[in-house]
Amino acid sequence: MSDTTPPGWRNWSRLEKARPARVVTPTDADEVGVIVREVAERGGTLKVTGTGHSFTPIAVPEDVLLRPEGLSGVVGIDREAMTATVRAGTPLHELNAELTRAGLSLHNMGDIDRQTVSGATSTGTHGTGGVAASLAMQLSALELVTGDGSVLRASRTENADVFAVARVGLGALGVLTELTFDVEPLGVLEAHERTMPWDEALASYDEILAANHHADLYWFPHTDVVQVKTNNRLDAEPSVAEPLGRVRRFVDDELLANGAFGVVNAVGNRAPRLVPPLARLSAGLLSERRYSDVPHRVFTAPRRVVFREMEYAVPREAGMAALREARALVEKEGWRISFPVEIRYAPADDIALSTASARDSVYLAFHVNRRTDHTAYFRGVERVMREHDGRPHWGKLHTRTAADLAPAYPRWDEFQAVRDRLDPRRVFVNAHLRTILGP
Repeated sequence: MSDTTPPGWRNWSRLEKARPARVVTPTDADEVGVIVREVAERGGTLKVTGTGHSFTPIAVPEDVLLRPEGLSGVVGIDREAMTATVRAGTPLHELNAELTRAGLSLHNMGDIDRQTVSGATSTGTHGTGGVAASLAMQLSALELVTGDGSVLRASRTENADVFAVARVGLGALGVLTELTFDVEPLGVLEAHERTMPWDEALASYDEILAANHHADLYWFPHTDVVQVKTNNRLDAEPSVAEPLGRVRRFVDDELLANGAFGVVNAVGNRAPRLVPPLARLSAGLLSERRYSDVPHRVFTAPRRVVFREMEYAVPREAGMAALREARALVEKEGWRISFPVEIRYAPADDIALSTASARDSVYLAFHVNRRTDHTAYFRGVERVMREHDGRPHWGKLHTRTAADLAPAYPRWDEFQAVRDRLDPRRVFVNAHLRTILGP
């Protein structure tokens, strides 16, 4: 276990920074327990920062910072149970690579794979469609160090009350040290990307969901263009996949999606009046493409343009109405928005503070690049989302507090009861958690 005094910490979006009093890099659960007990005995606080991909201050350390690098790597694979146990600081892209080598895969994932598995699950990171959309719903067991430094295991059958809430624990219940994921045989996803007119895409949204295993839509503000991305599982071995060629992938995912898109955003920042024509130009350049590959190479993509994001989950039946109202507000206010709005879907799940808890949900994600003032846009759209009983993504920007979040979650008190039991001295808090969860 290494122990240092750092110059400072900053998250990926560069919105949050901190200067912790101490930084510790533990290498196992026992070492985590030692530092937790030390912090608790003197009345201090402790946070694990992961890779800093949360946009909110949810992981900002006020006192001691635990780095995740010492808790990394796959612990074991159980092929009979079809599970993989991994240490909590393992980056998702490393887990995906290890599973692929073993001929296995997660069922679903988001479009970024730089996060640690503990940070991604704890904040409710999700993909779209499938049997389970969030990474947390693919957990079958977990291990965490609680507020008194003890190690607790939880699964569907062991400490089930903790498992019911700790899969999306917001870092408020303890320090995750190991996670066990349900996995499946490595297969092939066939990706199809094309554009649709706005009215057609929204009118056929339910049909798109019903006809495909995974569907992800992007509306380009200032246009009537919606990009539709669908991914479907093929009954085929990975050897028959037809991935994008190296040149096509570089041109599409690096040169256009990152390089050219970064230039478009830079130009729009300097001359906002150019954002609408640039948006129309960008949308007009989108072309249809089909390819197939192992799941993580289809689900994820590099994101090199630094951005800020707010995402809300609304009941599925309210999704298209909320999107239409958000578009109307953008046009009414005259905001210049250079990032597309992302539309995803998740089936209902059984996790207390999951944004899809007990209801099928449509996720609407709003972005701006890091040099654009997001305040008015996000606050305005947030009002629309709240009118539709929206729940904010825990790792993305919002202005909610415990007082108005509690009514949005029927199992709020269940989470709080476990929190009181596992961390009565509030070792795992910071200002943000006090705001969204209460003291």
